[in-house]
Amino acid sequence: MSFHFLRFARVRFRWVWIGAFLLSATVPVASLAQDRATQADEIYRQGITSLQQGDLAAARASFEKVVAIQPRSPEAHNSLGWVLLVQKQYDPAIAQFGAALDLRPDLFQAHMNMSTAYLAKGDPKRAARSAREAVRFAPTESEAYRTLARALDASGDTAGAIKQMRKGLDLDPGRADLHDELGTLIVRQVSAASSPASGAAPLMEEKIGGVSGPKSAAGSTPADSSPNASVEPATKEDGASAAPALTTKDAEKEYAEALRLKPEFAPANLHLGVLQLQQKNLEEAVPHLEKAAQLDPTNPQAHFYLGKALRDNGDSDGAIRELQAAVKLDPGLIDAQSALGLVEQRKGNVDEALAAFRIVVKAQPDSADGHNNLGLALLQTGDADNAIKEFQAALRLRPQDTGYQTNLGVAYLQKTDFDAASEQFETALKAVPQDPTLHYDLGLALKLKDKLPEATAEFRKAEQIDPQQADVHYTLGVTLWQQGDFPAAAEELQTTVRVKPDYAEAYYTLGTVLKQQGKLQDAAAALREAIRLQPDFAGAHTTLAAVLRQLGDNAGATTEAKAGIEIGKEKTNQQAALFATNSGKRLLNAGDLEGAISQFRSAITATPNYAPAHYQLGLALLRKGEKDEAAKEFRRAAELDPKLAPSSH
Repeated sequence: MSFHFLRFARVRFRWVWIGAFLLSATVPVASLAQDRATQADEIYRQGITSLQQGDLAAARASFEKVVAIQPRSPEAHNSLGWVLLVQKQYDPAIAQFGAALDLRPDLFQAHMNMSTAYLAKGDPKRAARSAREAVRFAPTESEAYRTLARALDASGDTAGAIKQMRKGLDLDPGRADLHDELGTLIVRQVSAASSPASGAAPLMEEKIGGVSGPKSAAGSTPADSSPNASVEPATKEDGASAAPALTTKDAEKEYAEALRLKPEFAPANLHLGVLQLQQKNLEEAVPHLEKAAQLDPTNPQAHFYLGKALRDNGDSDGAIRELQAAVKLDPGLIDAQSALGLVEQRKGNVDEALAAFRIVVKAQPDSADGHNNLGLALLQTGDADNAIKEFQAALRLRPQDTGYQTNLGVAYLQKTDFDAASEQFETALKAVPQDPTLHYDLGLALKLKDKLPEATAEFRKAEQIDPQQADVHYTLGVTLWQQGDFPAAAEELQTTVRVKPDYAEAYYTLGTVLKQQGKLQDAAAALREAIRLQPDFAGAHTTLAAVLRQLGDNAGATTEAKAGIEIGKEKTNQQAALFATNSGKRLLNAGDLEGAISQFRSAITATPNYAPAHYQLGLALLRKGEKDEAAKEFRRAAELDPKLAPSSH
């Protein structure tokens, strides 16, 4: 009777059947009738076939029958234990591996599987003990050293894990998976050495038995994740160096070797891509992450990190696509939900951002950043009351965070509760008195309370701390103008455009101040620059018309006045289209198809070339079953904005 060993490949149960480690063993059958032996052999083959087809239940049933027929077969117990392990029934699996080892103590495959079972159960000490037995009975088997490396890694002995993984590679240097896992171990070892000093989060959060490799803290890059980050070499008692320092370059070499051996190996593409992403080497990171997602499209981590790389590379649409794929595959991947919310928010898709942040807060109610991000998104919708609640929740979780306190103050500003806003800014300033943004925000609150001298003082403090803050100079200029100090106002506005030469609003306000000073030529020059920077600036056209009229250029004045009126009308239509489209999206999400379609058509009536309205109308018509009409809208949306391609529908 032939039995075959099937090994369990990954602690997190992304199991694979690896033919290179099949074990053929002829089981003595002298004590069995030949027909029962033949029956057991046939049932065992049925179990193998079921495994190949992914039918674990049938495989388990077959192996259970074999164990009943031949209870003294260690291979049968080991195979049944393997299936139980894949089914996450750890204690029954351990019992089967134990039975196999009672019958045959040198069955190293059972020792390896026992180690994997203990590791999955959260007992790395017993896992290491079993793995050492596997190494003892199979000192020339690379998989035994890999199993021991995983157990040591889980118990926190990354250096020991590296040593064992290297032993495995000495025996079998052609294994791409071992090179990949060694790279992952090296990255985490380097990170662990640098994190205590730098305060950075570790590069590695998951052990090598998991499905992912390097991983940064949510949205952040460790301070010491450069190619030169290294682990100080251990020293012997006589002071001699025991080994050269490890760096992330060593990890890159291992990943590269894995890909040389097996270019289509998804884990190595993922891990190398993540490492390069953390080192801000986007040119190299993106292709590897794209390859990882292509090779393993069901791996949410691949889509997550690709989304982050595309985001950092300025491709917001691509980032949203990949992050959406990640959370669709794994709704519990909260880092991806948070990243998706941030990209949607920056893209102006506030409803989508709110949905993502609400998922984050529901899943992690103790996430201060989650509440803060939700609060900021609510502010964008004008919902100051609920934004205040979220910022207060964030502050309860992290009371000393002046950033949250600043955001709470801004929410009170939006609510026009200027006293409460001032209180928040003043409290935060006690902790960080040299924060220019807080002085600026306090100045705004005081300005809105009509305390212009006090506001001016705060703006002056802000510009002294950071003279390169264009908004500070601009708002100070406006405040001085409101106080009637035209020369000082003009000076601040001129400073504004020196700091930020593309600040159209500052040129417009400067032109207005110069007009009031009677400096008409200078005013006209400033207003023309505002129009050059922002051709659809209706107010600049209208004010320039008045200046030109005073200069005697009636024809020029007429042209500018007409442009101002036309732009103003167009702006009104665009605002109506945006409002109607957002309203339609909310109705669509609520399931009101007819109401949504009506709003999208209203938006198109107001602004026929508003691409988002055509796109959303296409979605609504598609959901209604009107495929031809939907296709027309998708094509029109793509004509107006190529990023809205109909091919995805």
